[in-house]
Amino acid sequence: MTPILVRPVREQLEHDRVIRLLQARWRRKYLVTINQGSEQTASVTNGDSTCYPDLVLASLDRGHKPEIIVEVETAESVNNLEAMAQWARMARHRAAFHLYVPTGSVDAARRLCTEHNIPVAEISTYHPVGDQMRFTTVYKAPPAPRIAARRVEPAAAPKPRQASGNGPARTTATPRRAAKTAVAPSRPRVAMKAAAAKPAQKRKH
Repeated sequence: MTPILVRPVREQLEHDRVIRLLQARWRRKYLVTINQGSEQTASVTNGDSTCYPDLVLASLDRGHKPEIIVEVETAESVNNLEAMAQWARMARHRAAFHLYVPTGSVDAARRLCTEHNIPVAEISTYHPVGDQMRFTTVYKAPPAPRIAARRVEPAAAPKPRQASGNGPARTTATPRRAAKTAVAPSRPRVAMKAAAAKPAQKRKH
């Protein structure tokens, strides 16, 4: 709905036709309410601000929370005044803001959204082909980055304390070392006795 602009009759008829086609397109997925001409049936509220977009797409749940706000523009209404007075206000709501413009007005619509920092979720075009109307999505805002949850690593098991010099562990190890040192000198003596016994046997023969 554009209260600040009086469209030519031909553009107003095309504008209302696009609204009705979009209503039929989404009625199975959303609860769709529309504003045609000077109607103020569909509205969204943000604090003290109330807007009357061309279409309001609400969830089918009991609360009927608005999920998408749609504004349909014609060649005459894609301008700086419309962007500041209507698009900027509608984009401040929690519902995603979708913009439909004629095919020849895409560049102007994107430039206005950039200049006025309007967070538009989608920009689509429409153009008549015979008796039908073709819709094409030309821009989609990138999805918001997801913050990955921090990975909680298990705490490392505490290292066992080493026994002090006066502890029982070293007390038991000391006799083993002493035993090894005591056995080591006994081996050469056995070898010497065996060597001495061999010449004695040869002398008997």
